[in-house]
Amino acid sequence: MPDVSTSREPIRFNVFEVDLRSGEVRKDGVKVKLQEQPFQILQLLLEHPGDVVTRDELQRRIWPADTFVDFNQGLYNAIKRLREALGDTAETPRFIETLPKRGYRFIGTVNENGDHSGAPVGQAAVQGPQESSSIAESARISHKWRRIVVSLLAATAAVVVILAVAPGRVAANVRRWFSPGPSVPAIHSLAVLPLQNLSGDPNQEYFADGMTEELITELSRISGLRVISRTSVMRYKKTDKSLPEIARELNVDAIVEGSVLRSEDRVRITAQLIYAPKDTNLWAEAYDRDLRDVLNLQANVASDVAQQIHSQVTSHETAGRSRPRPVNLAALDAYLKGEYHTQRFGSGGDPEERYRAAEYFRQATRIDPGFARAWVELAVAYITNVAPSQKEAPIVKDALEKALAADPGLSDAHSWMARFKECHDWDFAAAEQEFRRAIELDPNSTLAHDYYGDYLNNMGRWREAEREEQLAQALDPNNDHLSIGLYNRGDYDRALELARNQVELHPEVGANHWNLSNVYFALGRYPEGIAEVQTTFRQYGYPEAASALAKTYAANGYQAALRRYAKELATVQGNPACPTMVANVYRILGDKDEAFKWLERGFVERDGFLVGLNVAEFDSIRGDPRFDDLVRRVGLPKTDVVPLSKR
Repeated sequence: MPDVSTSREPIRFNVFEVDLRSGEVRKDGVKVKLQEQPFQILQLLLEHPGDVVTRDELQRRIWPADTFVDFNQGLYNAIKRLREALGDTAETPRFIETLPKRGYRFIGTVNENGDHSGAPVGQAAVQGPQESSSIAESARISHKWRRIVVSLLAATAAVVVILAVAPGRVAANVRRWFSPGPSVPAIHSLAVLPLQNLSGDPNQEYFADGMTEELITELSRISGLRVISRTSVMRYKKTDKSLPEIARELNVDAIVEGSVLRSEDRVRITAQLIYAPKDTNLWAEAYDRDLRDVLNLQANVASDVAQQIHSQVTSHETAGRSRPRPVNLAALDAYLKGEYHTQRFGSGGDPEERYRAAEYFRQATRIDPGFARAWVELAVAYITNVAPSQKEAPIVKDALEKALAADPGLSDAHSWMARFKECHDWDFAAAEQEFRRAIELDPNSTLAHDYYGDYLNNMGRWREAEREEQLAQALDPNNDHLSIGLYNRGDYDRALELARNQVELHPEVGANHWNLSNVYFALGRYPEGIAEVQTTFRQYGYPEAASALAKTYAANGYQAALRRYAKELATVQGNPACPTMVANVYRILGDKDEAFKWLERGFVERDGFLVGLNVAEFDSIRGDPRFDDLVRRVGLPKTDVVPLSKR
């Protein structure tokens, strides 16, 4: 048998071609992503087709004695990746057979010169008894297949005759008879894992993360398919967990994983769809495009995945969506950098990150005024708490209007316009119309379901609100979308459990500590609430406020500490829309006059938190005539349904 390792010609089997000199595997001419160790295993198996390659031999050749790795785990992962790349499975192998406790064997038909004749590599002109027996067996199999082919040809001819006689009546049945059948398992939910950055440049991580989010956005538009949100999948960016384990945690049927390689003005994206319960590769593809066409590229990948899971985008959905347009490369680059800083702001709360993000988004819109997503993110960068300040509100409104003019089918633009109309304009009817449109355009939008749930709570529509919160939670299971709604409805015990859990999962996020502090205060657990407020101040970059609060509590108790908390909230920089938050602290203290003074200030400043007057936390001042008058002036509905705390 010739030495395969020195072969100059590619080795071919089935639809695959292996170039040992370049270290590449191609499927139907398209390069398949395969890491070094899986490729080395494939090379070793191809050197001995049909023979057992033992685990010891694999360890000697690929995992030398001086490497500090777990060989068993490393071999398992490498074989798994190799099978995924080849579309093979351990249960029903076509290429790689497992021999328990012994090793592996390549069982596919290998051919070096590409004629696909089925002759094994290195077969001699003269064979011995064993080879002759193999050839005889091959001849019998070949004869059997010839008979099958003849039968199929006859059947096909019969179908042609039938179609000629009655094409309309039987066409649908014929398609069903000859369709492949349910080869792809039923998939109702999936997660897109963070795409791997193959550039070798850590500074390109923002680009890979941005591409991940774009692919999630495209897939989430498919009706009937639940797609996990970006915030839940990003925690798996650097994980050793297996795909079935990740799928169980996210409660999904399938996983999409892949990679991004950016080189100057070109981008290459690979993606594969994996049926998670059995860790089975269902589909894999690679795409090479000009970066200016990258949004169309994401749409194409999403469409291919949809076909594999037998999902159909209805004409109704298509009518509401605009085709992605080519974008200016420099604008795209600025946009993705803005996204990167937005995520850093969301995790750490550093105001400087917000301003950096805004500048990048502004740069993107200057370069490409029709770039709708950049306009949306520019608007979001100026929304603090739930609404922008009076000074920045015109910037937000202008950016959102330009986003919708550029792309009326962009769900996020409608979600943020809804939030603006609710929390700044106090135009509640228009806000609901925008929320409904956002969900219609993207049924998998966590943002739309979450914010619509907030809106419904503020309108006193508790049951509808809970349904939207549950939908958001299912789409983003690694983050909490339930505790705030429970808190708003006065279900403080259940809210406490979830808020605590979120702090344990994401202790670095200041908002989680602030939410937990509010639940503690509602339950009368003031020392614990004050401790969480201290952590909130530290997380958002105000260590002096946290220190002052701790000293006041130690010296004078919780009431003095709460007054200090109100004072710090009133003077803190970078958080302009918070009069209602200050009022709420005075409400906790039982100081109604001071609470209403701050609520009136909130009305003048158009504080977005005033739209929450119907929720449970204001129960203690709800009977005051000043409260009823404020609800009327804000324009909130007078609901007949009372929060859980009053039931």
